[in-house]
Amino acid sequence: MSLCKTHPQWLCKAVLYEMNVRQITPSGTFAAAQAELLRLQEMGVDVVWLMPVQPIGVVNRKGSLGSYYAIKNYTDFNPEFGQRADFERFMSEAHRLGLRVILDWVANHTSPDHLWTAHNHWHKRNEQGSLKVQYDWTDIAELDYTNAEMQAAMRDAMLWWVKNFDLDGFRCDMAMLVPTEFWESATAALQQQKPDLLMLAEAEEPALMHRAFDAFYAWNLFHTMNDVAQGKAAADALWTSIHKQQSQFVQGAVPLLFTSNHDENSWNGTEFERMGTSGAAAFAAFCYLVQGLPLIYTGQEMGNRHRLAFFEKDNIERVPHAAQKELYSTLNHLRKSHPALWCGNNSTMQQIHNLLPQQVFSVLCNKDADNVLGVFNFSNRAADVKIDTSLLPQNGTQLVDNQDATSAFCPILHLEGWEYKIFVPALNPTI
Repeated sequence: MSLCKTHPQWLCKAVLYEMNVRQITPSGTFAAAQAELLRLQEMGVDVVWLMPVQPIGVVNRKGSLGSYYAIKNYTDFNPEFGQRADFERFMSEAHRLGLRVILDWVANHTSPDHLWTAHNHWHKRNEQGSLKVQYDWTDIAELDYTNAEMQAAMRDAMLWWVKNFDLDGFRCDMAMLVPTEFWESATAALQQQKPDLLMLAEAEEPALMHRAFDAFYAWNLFHTMNDVAQGKAAADALWTSIHKQQSQFVQGAVPLLFTSNHDENSWNGTEFERMGTSGAAAFAAFCYLVQGLPLIYTGQEMGNRHRLAFFEKDNIERVPHAAQKELYSTLNHLRKSHPALWCGNNSTMQQIHNLLPQQVFSVLCNKDADNVLGVFNFSNRAADVKIDTSLLPQNGTQLVDNQDATSAFCPILHLEGWEYKIFVPALNPTI
């Protein structure tokens, strides 16, 4: 099997946080968002993904503030968030704390009043010469990638952010709508400037993973998670999705694993709406046990149960003493402490047989002497499940209700509805 592109070394145990600058604080500015960085770092976040921070178009704008993804100028800042100096301070503080920052990049389209519309052949146009839109995105204009000048300008715009602000990478919006050849050329140019830069594709396209991107959206697995949570699919459907993903993608391609993001929250509901309170917690832990890049969206760690408005100023719900903060802090620590859970380090992940596969998901992750076993009851019915222990260490630490408790592993586990248990070696491996 062919291999994917070489990943930055720091990616293997990273945790990604999607920051919605507009909504994460009441003021919705870079300065206010900067004050959140220490909290995220202490929680175990490594990488902050900023949703687009450039000016938003006015023509055909949706709502009063518009969509972040209708960009008017690739190399400027949305005054709603602040000025260049504010962004520079944000980046400086993030790097001081050891955090990396990647920027959402919208390469498929611009706003209809983008500077580039002055070039007659840089956008797609209909027979009447009008700018073309896609889907119901009436606030955008589709770019024409047959134009080499436009492609060069797009690469230069991406490089501008890396050269001027030491940006650590890009999350590329709707990456499958842009030619793979462009992404490969852009990645090569960007890595000439910064070799350990991260490229994340909002797409589940195997061809993108050869030379262009490090990580991809595990959309199929995400939708299967929702189906299992809603009783539309059995737990073993998760393995079907995982095996399909493994068969389609080059070895080493990193899946992005999530229970929410900006699109899902705003348009399809919070993880609590789609998965239930207990299901949301169980699937959050699942995302750390199936070897990929786990994502936390703005407000998830605060117990936010509010669908955030997409085109208006809105505020996340900050629930005092939210259980989710402890949940994600524990999972982040678990990931960093166990190479068996890392991606791209030749660790292995295998299905462990249990006698209730339609209800219980069981997985063993291994790297050298490090073994991590996860057993999840993805139903609202209690289960006494027998686990095949032939490959498992008999003693370990069981993470129960997100608290450490030393426990000997028993081949028959009792799990309440939506309960999960994670077993790790009694002694942490040397890392």
